[in-house]
Amino acid sequence: MKPFADLSRFIYPVNVAVVGASARPSSQGGRLYENLVRHSRIRGKVYAVNPAYCEIGDAPCWPSIRELPDGDIDVALVIVNAARVLDTLRQCAERKIPYAIVMSSGFSEAGDAGRALENEIAQLCRDTGLHVYGPNCPGFVNVRDRIGMTFSPAFRHDLNAGCIGLATQGGGLGRNLLQGLSHGQGVGLWFSAGNEVDLEIPDFIACMARDPQIKVIGLLMEGVKDGRRLTAALDLARECGKPVVVLKIGHSEAGVRAAQSHTASIAGSAAINSAVFRQFGAIEVDDLDQLLAVTRLLAMGAPKAGSGLCIYTFSGGTAALATDIAGMANLPMAAFSDQTHATLKSLLPDFANIANPVDTTADILRDQDAANDCLRVICNDPHVGAVLFPIPMDYGDVTDGIAQSIIDVSRATATPIVPVWMSRRMGGGFQLLEQHGLQPFMSVSTAIAALSRIWPSAGMQPSSAPTSEDAEHGSSASEGPDPARQQLSEAQSKALLKQAGFPLPLSEVAISAPQAARAAARIGFPVVMKVVSSDIVHKTESGGVHLGIDSEAAAAAAFDSICAAVAQAAPAARIEGVLVEAMLPAGGREVLVGVHRDAAFGLVLTFGLGGIFVETLRDVAHRMIPLQRQDARNLLHEIRHTAILEGVRGQPPGDLAALEDLILQVSAFAERHADTLLELEFNPVWLGPVGQGAIALDALIVTSGHQEARAILETDANP
Repeated sequence: MKPFADLSRFIYPVNVAVVGASARPSSQGGRLYENLVRHSRIRGKVYAVNPAYCEIGDAPCWPSIRELPDGDIDVALVIVNAARVLDTLRQCAERKIPYAIVMSSGFSEAGDAGRALENEIAQLCRDTGLHVYGPNCPGFVNVRDRIGMTFSPAFRHDLNAGCIGLATQGGGLGRNLLQGLSHGQGVGLWFSAGNEVDLEIPDFIACMARDPQIKVIGLLMEGVKDGRRLTAALDLARECGKPVVVLKIGHSEAGVRAAQSHTASIAGSAAINSAVFRQFGAIEVDDLDQLLAVTRLLAMGAPKAGSGLCIYTFSGGTAALATDIAGMANLPMAAFSDQTHATLKSLLPDFANIANPVDTTADILRDQDAANDCLRVICNDPHVGAVLFPIPMDYGDVTDGIAQSIIDVSRATATPIVPVWMSRRMGGGFQLLEQHGLQPFMSVSTAIAALSRIWPSAGMQPSSAPTSEDAEHGSSASEGPDPARQQLSEAQSKALLKQAGFPLPLSEVAISAPQAARAAARIGFPVVMKVVSSDIVHKTESGGVHLGIDSEAAAAAAFDSICAAVAQAAPAARIEGVLVEAMLPAGGREVLVGVHRDAAFGLVLTFGLGGIFVETLRDVAHRMIPLQRQDARNLLHEIRHTAILEGVRGQPPGDLAALEDLILQVSAFAERHADTLLELEFNPVWLGPVGQGAIALDALIVTSGHQEARAILETDANP
């Protein structure tokens, strides 16, 4: 895996060169140069480069990078015609300039010619060590140090700095987020990635994860270029204690490739993205408003584990509404300490509700000091993780006082106070809260939706991250195997998997009716019989499955019936025989364990309810391979109907320990064969009661070719 770039000289450069600087203020080159010379705090020099000028303003202008005066240059900003970019970058490499920002358009977004030019830039980076940011991007902004390497005319106005880091794959929407954080904690660093020819979103995440001044990282992503590098960066952020909030555009499943197995067809790119974000601790949100809201809340401080929400207001109806919405979002409600309860009782009138939700009634609004004391007491309660303060109406001076109370108390407490301004009349109180960085939500629902994203979950434990060796191995696997797909028959798949040590029923392949009868007798009745054919995926639909066979005569008859039915239903299919297999007892639950290759993240494991429920319920969860024990445990509890596995209506609990073992065995097998395995599916897996195990009843393997299939067989012959 390519290491993350050291961006220290990039985010805080001493000397920069502007290739394409212009004396025309309305041009992009003119605005870029002006942003650096007039509106930025560059410690060293800004060199203008353009053969059309001898000077710009009072400063000299050089014709090329080669002709610049001797001395270190940290970043070259390139805003010239696409045809001139490659030569300019070669000059940067010759001058040992470590970074270049290419803002010019006309690359992969413009067609094949632009894509070829972009490939040449990528090769130049590999050959010389030059790091290129972009192309086709608006630049980079270091808000906190006031460095605007961007042509945006808005740079000089968007300078509210703070502890939030942004990385976006869109310039316009990135600016929207920057302006959405115009009060309170703002943005420290904003990376707008462009086409990511060299420097990519993972490099920016890693940079911000290591930056002591960045507290929260917000991502706006349209695509995932290198899934394994992305997860390594997310894991680094988690190690550094930097929460990552991500909005991934593209939740529609339209266009997802239909695959032979259920595993791939029910996975879908959006589901995989969401599962991987969850696996590596990122908080996924649904829209721009949520991205802003959640990053803002995390900048204030996440609630501590085991704490609950307090709803605090002066309106009984508002308290009931907010509590109802919080309940639907499964947010835990705080239980006050005895001391908090006693203090509130002494401060509030007898008819106030001093349990949670707190309804102070409008009576307290007449006493500013008492209002402050009540709010302060609640914020200091050790069981309160955050206070939601809905303000249902604008009451002029009264709500101005409420706003001031929130501002005063928030300065003296670490507990986040989340105001909600519910009125469409934006009075003075709203303006006060906004200006002091306590940007009010506009509805209780949106506030609670944001809080539910950041509240520590008591259920799921964090997954263990793959090691760097795992990530490197997975990365090479996802670069794309031989496209020639080779699907093994069920019998071939099971023979391979049996050699690898997987739990499977006793079975034999028969090529005649008498042979089927003898095989059934050896295995023991009852048996199930299934057609063996690499050309048939769904055997039941073609008449290729018979269950509950209890005699040799029935086995012989089933053989003939299967061959006749399949020949009629699928005349072109090659029939290689009939699999005779031990039939497991009734009462087991059926689950699916599968693996498929995702274009971004490599091999991904899917777990869920199996058998006939796969496509109807679509109750599945995903993890990127390799999995650790905690990943397997989390998967079992992540599906919606996990209660079925634990035992309902008098059923004994399933053997979940054996199921965890099977999931880890599948993960290890897939990891060993990451270069050649395309799909693996056990569906259904029979899950017996505790102590009876988890046994794969049906198996499918797809590899990248005949030679690879044989290699897997040879590798796993002696597991």
